[in-house]
Amino acid sequence: MTDTAAIASHSSTRRIVPDRLAHIVFKTTDKSRLLDWYCKVLNAHIVFENSFIGFLTYDDEHHRIAAIQIPTLNHDADRSAGLHHIAFTYATFDDLLSNYERLRDISIVPSHCVNHGPTTSMYYKDPDGNAVELQIDNFPTNAEADAWINSPAFAENPIGVDFEPEELLAQFRSGVPEAELKKRKNIGPRGLPSRT
Repeated sequence: MTDTAAIASHSSTRRIVPDRLAHIVFKTTDKSRLLDWYCKVLNAHIVFENSFIGFLTYDDEHHRIAAIQIPTLNHDADRSAGLHHIAFTYATFDDLLSNYERLRDISIVPSHCVNHGPTTSMYYKDPDGNAVELQIDNFPTNAEADAWINSPAFAENPIGVDFEPEELLAQFRSGVPEAELKKRKNIGPRGLPSRT
């Protein structure tokens, strides 16, 4: 077998996947307002900004979010095809709820909250109307989450069960076990909500 044939054979059978999701770039008519919102929501900081583009990060990656200023755009995120939402996972249940409190106290509140089963999620709308999901994984391992997604309960209701964040926060602060709070209730079949 020639070297070229061996390389071709190896690359056709090897599963090649990205190492990580690097960043998200938004088009906007108000770059500064959008960057400010993401800095607040993600506890991030701007690493570079000029008159037409800005970059921010919340970790050691050079940038996680970018915004490009395009003044001629029209605003109708809810009525156009494209990205539905982006999601960020927190390390602990306490982190998710403490971040909810921090944002609530600066008047940034979720548009809706859903326990999907695999995740407990709070959805926010950025200033341009893009949906941002802040979540916690409900299962300690990916294998357990995968098993739940392949269960009859998930097949019956792949969307989840809405919850009130203040109620969840009060239960958590009063000592209700985290495992109990993460467990999704069974409400029977549910289709796609009207506010997608």
